[in-house]
Amino acid sequence: MINLKSPEEIKRMRAAALIAAAAMDKVIAAVKDGVTTEELDEIAYQYIVGRGAKPSFKGYGGFPGTACISINEQIVHGIPGKRRLHEGDIVSIDLGAYLHGYHSDMARTIGVGKISAEAEMLIRVTQESFFKGIEQAVAGNRIGDIGKAVEAHAKEYGLGVVREYIGHGLGQELHEDPEVPNYDTGRKGPVMRPGLVIAVEPMLTLGTHKVVVAPDGWVASTKDGSLSAHYENTIVINENGPCSILTIA
Repeated sequence: MINLKSPEEIKRMRAAALIAAAAMDKVIAAVKDGVTTEELDEIAYQYIVGRGAKPSFKGYGGFPGTACISINEQIVHGIPGKRRLHEGDIVSIDLGAYLHGYHSDMARTIGVGKISAEAEMLIRVTQESFFKGIEQAVAGNRIGDIGKAVEAHAKEYGLGVVREYIGHGLGQELHEDPEVPNYDTGRKGPVMRPGLVIAVEPMLTLGTHKVVVAPDGWVASTKDGSLSAHYENTIVINENGPCSILTIA
C-alpha cells in the first residue's frame, strides 16, 4: 500500500533529511588516505545522535553500522570496520536519519585522492542518471518512467545497471511501497501522486550488473570485480512542477 504524505509529514521528513545531509557532509570531509571505515561511521553516528535523531540503518535487520560504507567493487551494504581507504579507491556512503517518527535516506560515492578517469566518469554518470531519472518524477507520470530514464543514460556510457537493489518509498518505515527500479522493467508501475516520498538510488558499474553477496549476508559486490558507484536522495512528488529533493540542503 502506498502512503502519501501530508504537508506536516513532509516537513518532518525534511528535518530528518537535513540531518542526514549534514552527516554526509561531515563523513565526506573526513575521507582521506588511511582513514578506516569504522572511523567514518563513528563521525556519522556522533553527528546524527548529537542532533537528537537516530541512525536509520543501525540495527535495521541486524545491520551493525550507522552507514553502509562500500569500497570499489562493493555496491552496497558494506559493513564499517578496520579496513582503511587508500589513494585511488572510490567509496560509497549510504546513510539515513530517523527523527520525529520519520526516516530519510541518501548515498554518495566519492574518490579517495586522485582516482582514474574511468572511476571519475562512473561517479559522474551515476549522479547524472539520478537527475535524469527524477526529471520524470512528476505527478501523473509512472514509477517506471524513472528507471527507464536512469537506464537510458547509463547505457549511453556502456555502464551496468544493478537490478538486485532498487529505490523505495519511505516514511515512518525505512522501506515502504512502492519499489523504484533503476532500469526499464517493461512495466509502467504506479502513478506518482502529490505527497509520494521515495528514495531514488541508481547503482551503476563499469562492468556487469550481476551481483555476488558475501558470506556475511550483507556486502554486495559486482560479480566481475568492476567498480561500482551509488547516488541517492529522498524526494517528494509535488502538486505542480518538478519534485523536491529533501536530502540536499
